[in-house]
Amino acid sequence: MKLFSVTTAIVLSLTASPLFAKDKPGEGVTVRPVIQPAIEEMFQARIIFRALQDLGYAVAEPQEVIAQTAHLAVGTGDADFFTDSWDQLHEAFFKEAGGPEKINKVGTLVEGALQGYLVDKKSYDAGVKNLGDLKDPKIAAMFDEEGDGKADLAGCVPGWGCERVIEHQLTEYKLRDTVTHNQGEYNAIIADTIARAKNAKSVLYYTWTPYWVSGALVPGKDVEWLSVPYTSLPDGAKANTEFDGKNLGFAVDSLRIVARNDFLKANPAAAKLFELAKIDIKDISAENKLIADGEKNSVDIDKHVETWIAAHRDAYDGWLKAARETVK
Repeated sequence: MKLFSVTTAIVLSLTASPLFAKDKPGEGVTVRPVIQPAIEEMFQARIIFRALQDLGYAVAEPQEVIAQTAHLAVGTGDADFFTDSWDQLHEAFFKEAGGPEKINKVGTLVEGALQGYLVDKKSYDAGVKNLGDLKDPKIAAMFDEEGDGKADLAGCVPGWGCERVIEHQLTEYKLRDTVTHNQGEYNAIIADTIARAKNAKSVLYYTWTPYWVSGALVPGKDVEWLSVPYTSLPDGAKANTEFDGKNLGFAVDSLRIVARNDFLKANPAAAKLFELAKIDIKDISAENKLIADGEKNSVDIDKHVETWIAAHRDAYDGWLKAARETVK
């Protein structure tokens, strides 16, 4: 019993020491993340969660809401951070949530994210290369699924942000009479689109990268990105929308972590982690392909995280080292 007491005292002494405090600067702090209800976004989020845990933070079960609500949750204090804020696409959500007076975008977690419209390769090779081509009722009818003569665009879920761009552009490019924007549960809509494409039918859809869809319908092989007539974004926003010689109509974007200012100030180690963390977009696409191939439960995602950390140990440890050095 005496031995137990001495041993316990030593452990308590060590855990209270400055060395331990510097190694675990988040000890005693519970962080509250918010994520979107999309399994394809859990990989990058859990890499950040794991790093926070390695810094001593306890990570609460994340709230799951769509992007617009996620920004509001951070802004109102219902959450501390959101790991999947698109820098330009979600700018309106960032401002709605209070902007820089309440929240901040920290670091650049993922670079080179794309969005846009695609058609099947056969239609593209036949001359449908620009979204504006769909003003022609005969061309639009090639993509008619409902029998009303209008092209059916597999589109974007309300509240994601992409729907604002699509709705704006359908009006701007005068496509309302020939194109129907189908919105709803994206995975259900895109599954039907993929099935149609595999059956050699014409398809028109919106998607983004990193995401598994471009592994199922490969650009340059099965489908092609469309150009748009010219750049036009909601609220007169200006952005680089050019990729690989095409104007995709959406900003070539980056994914950033949005966090509350008071949280960042109180947790400099977490702030430094958010600033330095970077994940290659190709790694996310590869992990999303594993999900599409069936590795899609929570245990699988954790294994993907462990594999990624092991393969990027030096970079990962570098984040932690810099974060720990913020403790004086």
